Amino acid sequence: MSTPEHRPQRGEPEGARLLDAVRRLRAVVDRVRLPLELPAIAAARSERRQLLDQLDDYVLPRLSSLDAPLLAVIGGSTGAGKSTLVNSLVGRVVSRSGVLRPTTRASVLVHHPADERWFSDDRVLPGLGRLTGAQGPDDDPGAVRLAATGAVPQGIALLDAPDIDSVVQANRDLARQLLSAADLWLFVTTAARYADAVPWELLRQAAARGTSVAIVLDRVPTDAVAEIRDHLAGMLREQGLGSAPVFTVSEARLGADGLLPVGEIQPLRDWLGGLAHDAKARAQVIRQTLTGALDSLSARSTALSSAAREQDAALQSLHDSSWKAYGEAVDGVIAGMADGTLLRGEVLGRWHELVGTGELFRQIESGVGRIRDRLSGMLRGRANQVPAERLGEALQTGVAALITAQAQGAASTTSRQWRTLPGGGDLLADHPGLSRSSEDLTKRVDALVREWQSELLEMVRAEAGPKRSTARFLALGVNGVAVLLMLVVFMSTAGLSGAEVGIAGGSAVLAQRLLEAIFGDQAVRTLAAKARTTLVEKTKQLYLAEQRRYDDVLLALGVDRQLAGELTAAASDVQAAR
Repeated sequence: MSTPEHRPQRGEPEGARLLDAVRRLRAVVDRVRLPLELPAIAAARSERRQLLDQLDDYVLPRLSSLDAPLLAVIGGSTGAGKSTLVNSLVGRVVSRSGVLRPTTRASVLVHHPADERWFSDDRVLPGLGRLTGAQGPDDDPGAVRLAATGAVPQGIALLDAPDIDSVVQANRDLARQLLSAADLWLFVTTAARYADAVPWELLRQAAARGTSVAIVLDRVPTDAVAEIRDHLAGMLREQGLGSAPVFTVSEARLGADGLLPVGEIQPLRDWLGGLAHDAKARAQVIRQTLTGALDSLSARSTALSSAAREQDAALQSLHDSSWKAYGEAVDGVIAGMADGTLLRGEVLGRWHELVGTGELFRQIESGVGRIRDRLSGMLRGRANQVPAERLGEALQTGVAALITAQAQGAASTTSRQWRTLPGGGDLLADHPGLSRSSEDLTKRVDALVREWQSELLEMVRAEAGPKRSTARFLALGVNGVAVLLMLVVFMSTAGLSGAEVGIAGGSAVLAQRLLEAIFGDQAVRTLAAKARTTLVEKTKQLYLAEQRRYDDVLLALGVDRQLAGELTAAASDVQAAR
């Protein structure tokens, strides 16, 4: 095929534009990944594999070599007599019949010696190795044995495929692959088994894809030929295969050479010979199958695109669930910083050790100066450095516990959500570590809090500037001021009640008053806001790393979100190029 934009050159195959479009489609199909265990995923994966096989084994080879010999694949049920039929058509044993089922051996491709060049390389069936010469013990089911004989006319080749209903899955898969590589499907069945379900599943598929089909009805009792043939013809018409030729082989004793009587297979031999010698008839069979295969690409690509979109949607849901869980964990830390939670428990006890309660807090309204003096004295004295350090440690422990608890809650929530989402349960089974936080979370949280405290110290030093030499600053010291700043960061009485409000809230208010006496109220507000923001940002980064564990698992699946659209576009390009 040529277009005004592209005129084939000498030696260049016709249909270059179509061939390029099919190659692009094949490349996109190959990149599609369906890793998540979603409903009906097995059928989608099988369809993708079959589509790749047909593109590789038939469509691309045929488009690139329209003048190559017609390939007739002989397929059928176990014990249908396929090998015996092939041997009888050739006139000698080229395909070993299996006494024990299933027969495990290389498939046999019989061709005229002049046609060997078409089959010796990987033009067709590139996934199978090549064997030549007499049959031997080295036969490999993953290979095809080439048998050259002048008994097969030039222009046609016969391929004896494995049983389509073999008890061995690999044999069944190979049989379907070989049938997809055929210009002509030659189905062999028997009078006893012609209505079996498995052959008709493949025949319906052939009808849907416009594949050329011929039927060989083997081992038919002489007195039942007309009845069985008529019944089979009716079944073929119901499936849209009414034009498929039917050849009948009566029950007959095999000769000493293991071959059928010549008279039984002569009509089929003559028909195949006619195809070989009549270029027009041969081209018609090839064109019908190729057209049917090309026609089927749109619907099959659409189905695969739909499966890819389902994978993408499932992946997005899994991502969103972990993202939401860790986002809520950040919100939980922010709420815990503001609701007074961190000023309860041990922090209250350590503050009590440091400044006491009762009369000290009743004096807040009468004058902060005396309180500040008393606190300064306590902090200045060596004996009182221990309570100050304990207060800082208590705050550090409280912050670490808050961040750790929220992270663990996010991991638990994500795990619970993934078990309810399509594909998530299998991923958790493959990656059990995702059901909990990272093993080193506690160490990383402790390091985060220590780093934050170090930054608070630097903030205090920077803000103090020349004030570092003042009596008030010297009385508290850098560490003491930093501890007070931590109290102010978590200053809120939301969620507290009764005595807790008086103690926790009063603690923070007193700390703020003392800091304001050193830095001024605006500077204290700025320091506290910066300290809060710094802690929240560090927490976000920690949680982002925790959440990324889930995203890394999803990314490792190799799903490209753009492929569904690319697949649809590539299939459209194929149809436009025809």
